[in-house]
Amino acid sequence: MERKSTNNLYKRLQRIIEKAKPGERLPSEPALSKELNVSRASLREAMRALENEGWIRRRQGVGTFALHPKKIIESGLEVLESIETLAERIGLPVSMGLLKIERCIAKDSIAKKLDIPKNNEVTCVTRVINVESSPVAFLEDILPIDILLEEDIPVGFSGSILDLLIKRGKPMLGNSKCEIKAITADDLIANALDIQRDDALLQFTSILYSVYGRPVDYSKSYFLPGYFRFHVVRNISSTNKLKQ
Repeated sequence: MERKSTNNLYKRLQRIIEKAKPGERLPSEPALSKELNVSRASLREAMRALENEGWIRRRQGVGTFALHPKKIIESGLEVLESIETLAERIGLPVSMGLLKIERCIAKDSIAKKLDIPKNNEVTCVTRVINVESSPVAFLEDILPIDILLEEDIPVGFSGSILDLLIKRGKPMLGNSKCEIKAITADDLIANALDIQRDDALLQFTSILYSVYGRPVDYSKSYFLPGYFRFHVVRNISSTNKLKQ
């Protein structure tokens, strides 16, 4: 009964959002709670699900705004590609928001990931990727300075370190090891993506290797679930095939 009630509330909220224009501010939580005759806790749960699917955007201290689902950036995880490449394939315009490039000192954990001495200098690049002026991803890359210097990043940089390295052709890239998990946004990520603290995000933590096995880029990517859909193509194991 509880699941049925939650689904019903979700659909009722959807209908309210569908009647609003994209970017239009929705009624406040107290007003919606009263209109729908539901508790604030149930309302927040349904609103969080709708936000994760890209129907709405909640801005702390400002309000909740209708978005309506846009084109979704979808990709298999077997091939490593940049957001820009994936978006271009479906004709979805993306742009770069906040960009920060600086030289940092590698702490012990980062030094181990990149196989460099502790306290070595590294190039740190953080940026926000926008879809139609709305931030949808926050990306962090840390690279040894002999791989990438601040001045190596050209004017008009689009936001893809991967594409920059591929275009430059050195080092020659081999493969990437990636860990994927769901997390909640901390203050830094929430501010960058203009969402609320503890909102759900998809986090990719990756190490990019050269063809010779050297770590050349340690990165963390944070995606808003409503704008991205990732999948994996899996084959049946040879053991099961033999059983047949």
